[in-house]
Amino acid sequence: MHQLLNTLYITTEGAYLRADHETLRVEVERETKLQVPFHHLGGVVCFGDIMLSPAAMVRCAEDGRFVVLLDRNGRFKARVEGPVSGNVLLRCAQHEAMKDQGRTLAIARNMVAGKIQNSRQIVLRGAREADDAPDAEALRTTADTLGNAVIRLPQCEDLDTVRGIEGESARCYFSTFDRMIKEDRATFKMEGRNRRPPTDPVNALMSFLYALVMNDCVSAAEGVGLDPQMGFLHALRPGRAALALDLMEEVRSVLADRLVLTLINRRQVSAKDFTHRSGGAVHMDDIARKEVIVAYQKRKQEEVTHPVLDQKMPLGLVPHVQARLLARVLRGDLESYPPFLYR
Repeated sequence: MHQLLNTLYITTEGAYLRADHETLRVEVERETKLQVPFHHLGGVVCFGDIMLSPAAMVRCAEDGRFVVLLDRNGRFKARVEGPVSGNVLLRCAQHEAMKDQGRTLAIARNMVAGKIQNSRQIVLRGAREADDAPDAEALRTTADTLGNAVIRLPQCEDLDTVRGIEGESARCYFSTFDRMIKEDRATFKMEGRNRRPPTDPVNALMSFLYALVMNDCVSAAEGVGLDPQMGFLHALRPGRAALALDLMEEVRSVLADRLVLTLINRRQVSAKDFTHRSGGAVHMDDIARKEVIVAYQKRKQEEVTHPVLDQKMPLGLVPHVQARLLARVLRGDLESYPPFLYR
């Protein structure tokens, strides 16, 4: 439970991964760049044109290690995994809960409460650290709106109302997000959340980090034995990991959004790291992506105190803990789902 296995991120286009006895070897133009023991790996994430030998892919699948294929901007393409593992009784309980509108509503409502409350904490911190009075005032207003949204959630009697409050809160949160940016505001101007493709550097950073968080949440669900496709808040669609998206909601502001602000305000990324393409799309270059991945791995190692367990743990373990708490709710060991609340 306390072991946070490494995820290997491959960003060099044209890299070739092969199994070499008990290690995974990474070659670029037939030159070995890295060799990692399999037992140190939790999984492999490949960005862009990366090749894997059949032996490497089979070894990862047999050992329960995931292989995820993303395009160079972090958009999900495929996930390779071995036979489904986990407790079939837990998955049955998960599917039964999906048929119970009351249980689905209760779980989704608490997940959204966690998301909004954590977003509010990020905004309140931004207001405290603001150098400009109008920025601080705008952020405090956003925090008040998010606080009111949390208060309204217990009165929601259907899933559509919960989703409506979540959507309103997200729009409010992103409307003042760039007021927490202190460096090069001309470059890092953000007019709300956009994607597919992102049309500004802030959204490009967010989309990339969200892909990394999403992958960790899929692993968290699968690691407990839950079906990552069967969610409670997000609607079910073919090929959509709805439960992973559910688990992601509580941690995205803490794991990704706060890191976006840190990277920009510490000048770890700058205007030169982004390219504007025809059609309005903004892409992050390879050097910046590597910088972001390293920062994300460090962010996951930072310790937080989990409010339910009342113990310190790496931030990267929180999705796994939340998946386990959800499993306990589905089994009937807990009465209600306790969201992760960041302090």
